[in-house]
Amino acid sequence: MSSYAGLTWDHPRGRTALLSAAADISGSALSIDWKVQPLEGFESSSIAENAANYDLVVLDHPHLGDAVEGGHLLPLDEYFPHVFEAVGPSLESYRYEGKLWALPLDAATQVSASKNLSEIPTTWDDVVALSHSARVALNLAGPHAFLTFCSIAVAIGEEPSRSAPFISPETGIRVLNLMTDISSRAPVGTESLNPIALLELIQNTDELAYCPLIYGYVNYSSAVAFGDAPVVKEGGRHGSVIGGTGIAISARCEVTPELLDHIRWLMSASAQQRYIPQHEGQPSARDAWTNEAVNRDSHDFYRNTLATIDDAWVRPRFAGFVPVQSAASAIIREAVINRTATAATLEALNQLFPEKAAA
Repeated sequence: MSSYAGLTWDHPRGRTALLSAAADISGSALSIDWKVQPLEGFESSSIAENAANYDLVVLDHPHLGDAVEGGHLLPLDEYFPHVFEAVGPSLESYRYEGKLWALPLDAATQVSASKNLSEIPTTWDDVVALSHSARVALNLAGPHAFLTFCSIAVAIGEEPSRSAPFISPETGIRVLNLMTDISSRAPVGTESLNPIALLELIQNTDELAYCPLIYGYVNYSSAVAFGDAPVVKEGGRHGSVIGGTGIAISARCEVTPELLDHIRWLMSASAQQRYIPQHEGQPSARDAWTNEAVNRDSHDFYRNTLATIDDAWVRPRFAGFVPVQSAASAIIREAVINRTATAATLEALNQLFPEKAAA
């Protein structure tokens, strides 16, 4: 028997389908022991350490630069030359330096989330107006202040650069001012909540009615209304930053045909359209996102957010980007919460990024 150790993230969306599938193959020629880490670990833990301890790693694409530079992952092109059509840039986000390093097991991007609203905002002006009469909050915890900043910039019409200057002064100040305005009326304490905690707050209380940019979780779709991210003007781009997860094979792994067959099955139409949705997962295949049964069972979660994920922007993935993302988010969060956004804030952000363009 071939035995493998895998690492995924500790939420039903990240673990249930993988653990169930591993149990289904118990007694066969293949065994996979999945362990979990919290969302914060998934977002910022060391890819070197994870790849050293596990054969299969469910990862976030911004880790690719570090993973490739350190030789921690196996390129997957020769094992999986044919991959299905994924929504948005989900598949392409795992291509780096001309090679594919993970398969898009799960697709997600920032979308809007609300409960009990008679009318959902479609533009950022609508969001500002709503924030004067309802409980509205931005997702600012961890890396999400940075991701929110980038998404609004994309909606305005400027994709952030992968090198300094990271953003133009005009767009940067406009984004910071918008974030500060909305956050000045947000419920106290929401600035410290990760996406799961914010969705729990929307689902279980009346303390939060709307979040314009939050990573979509199909698990909450029975109580939370998910929709497209706001645009700056009607017909404009839904500014959002692609997320989701990819399944990668670490360099320590001894690849067997049985392992490859199992991964191929996870990427298959039957798994993406049936097994994964039926086991609390969030597929990445376009055929799953447009499937009538999948949408019926998810209260149209996929159909209602498809335009946004197709518009999504891919973050930088250069080696060392993850701590840059964390530092940038801390700068933005402090400026927004304390209402101190100035040109100096943008200069501090620019200094975090390399002088030459990186992937």
